[in-house]
Amino acid sequence: MTGEQATALAVLALTAVFFLWGRWRHDLVAVGALLACVFSGLVPAEEAFAGFAHPAVITVAAVLVLSRCLLTTGAVDLLAGQLLPAKSGPGLAIVSLTALGAGLSAFMNNVGALAMLMPIALQAARQHDLPPGKVLMPLAFGSILGGMTTLIGTPPNLIVAGFRARLGEGGFGMFDFTPVGLTVAAAGVAFVLLARRLVPSRRPGGAETFETAVYLTEARVTKGKVVGMTLRELEAALEEAHAQIVGLVRNEVRISAFNPLRRLREGDILIVEAEPDALAPVLSGLGLRLEEAEALEGKPAAEAETDADGKKPQERSAEEPTLTEFAVLPAAPLAGRSATEIGLRSRYGVNLLAVSRQGDRSISRLRTLPIRAGDVLLMQGPPESLAQFAGDYGLVPLAERSLRLPERRAALLAMGLMAAAVAAAASGLVPAAISFTAAVLLSVLFGVIQPRSLYTAVDWPVIVLLGALFPVAGAMESTGAAALIAKLLLTSVAHGEPVVALGVILVVTMTLSDFMNNAATAAVMCPIAVGTARALEASADPFLMAVAIGASCAFLTPIGHQNNTLILGPGGFRFGDYWRLGLPLELVILAVAVPMLLLVWPL
Repeated sequence: MTGEQATALAVLALTAVFFLWGRWRHDLVAVGALLACVFSGLVPAEEAFAGFAHPAVITVAAVLVLSRCLLTTGAVDLLAGQLLPAKSGPGLAIVSLTALGAGLSAFMNNVGALAMLMPIALQAARQHDLPPGKVLMPLAFGSILGGMTTLIGTPPNLIVAGFRARLGEGGFGMFDFTPVGLTVAAAGVAFVLLARRLVPSRRPGGAETFETAVYLTEARVTKGKVVGMTLRELEAALEEAHAQIVGLVRNEVRISAFNPLRRLREGDILIVEAEPDALAPVLSGLGLRLEEAEALEGKPAAEAETDADGKKPQERSAEEPTLTEFAVLPAAPLAGRSATEIGLRSRYGVNLLAVSRQGDRSISRLRTLPIRAGDVLLMQGPPESLAQFAGDYGLVPLAERSLRLPERRAALLAMGLMAAAVAAAASGLVPAAISFTAAVLLSVLFGVIQPRSLYTAVDWPVIVLLGALFPVAGAMESTGAAALIAKLLLTSVAHGEPVVALGVILVVTMTLSDFMNNAATAAVMCPIAVGTARALEASADPFLMAVAIGASCAFLTPIGHQNNTLILGPGGFRFGDYWRLGLPLELVILAVAVPMLLLVWPL
């Protein structure tokens, strides 16, 4: 082993550890890996940022913009209205939603497809008296599976195509992934629908409104019968409503291990855990007031200060305030920030009343509590203000929504431009990066999307991740480090058998994808796949395709794919709930994918 190989393997190992640890965002880890390669001499400084010019990076950005066009113009609503049955039993409703999610994900961002269909899924769950998770998990898994069927369905496919192009054989075409991907996706969706009984039921059906386990909310003690009452007495009063006290704030000091004999004073703030429907009657019956709402009522809009971003408060809407539940999207701008930090009340005139975070109980003040991806927020405010806040900060409304009617002309234009870009790329007339970038430009010229929305439509952490990892992966290949790993896999696991080696590449990729970003998984595994093919003197195509399939098979954990994270709160799931359906699903995919890879892409 040479010094360069040892350095490359060390960088790869540390990068994988930080990816799996999850303490820092994937894009920051990728940039750190890139700089480590530059400082160690593995990547020339003048080539450090060449990855950002890679066609795959440009294509991903363009596809994200076109996906936003499909969402904002109501094109997805039109398709859902035409393809989903108006009246159906629970089985048909789940089948229709899952199939539609898979179909949409083949040509648009699968997180966007899931986000758009989630309210419909929750409405179906209420209509058919089902726990939300019974509908959400099949939909999420189906939308992940749908992405593996085309070149643009998911970033790993574009990464794999880019690596094939580096071999001098040209990249994969638009539908080169379809024979294997469609077969695997169809088998996977069929299994998910047949085995949906494996999805845990985390709440009983029959609720009038969607519930998400428990909420944490703040209530201020005002003049009334609560003053002077002990915490034990108050907890006894809350017990009948299935609510409990989990924290106390007195004089801005948080108290977690409080004395049950402590008597309440006026001005104390209680942190109460309760189900959403129980919040209002519990608090009003005891003479308590929601702290966030009271804070807003006592502060005129004209006196609001600028927020952390330096923006002035907007003009408040005169509409009647409503309560709405929102789920926080993965990689949302709100993630990691608090209500105070973004100036929630001063900018939007809305209140954060409660936070539901499955499996984690916090006694932090709501206004300073950092929000996480997958949290469910109970918010109060005018519908227009809530909608603007949700759009600005990556939130998905979970209740049935009053959406504006789709702009039919814009929706048809969005669908037409997407179809034209796909056709141009599939025919080979122009490269995919060019065809989709041209479609984005035409979308702006025809008014389908506003120029100011172009950059907010792009998931920049993904773009940075891809641009940073391409040179790192190139260093893995050029130093021979990838070949060393491939040789180890061949000798110790596959014993020189090509078919076994193909299965090993698929299994390793699937396993990594369950715990780290799928694009990062593909970038790490592609050089190893190519090295394995060269060691066997076989074609690299089946091994690269195995990476593409494996990177789209994150079904064991809520952190492997953004769609899994998105349904964690609304479905009431726990970390260990996913493998019950996900593990047998991955075994089915393994059993179907290996024969199909050998048939379509011979060794």
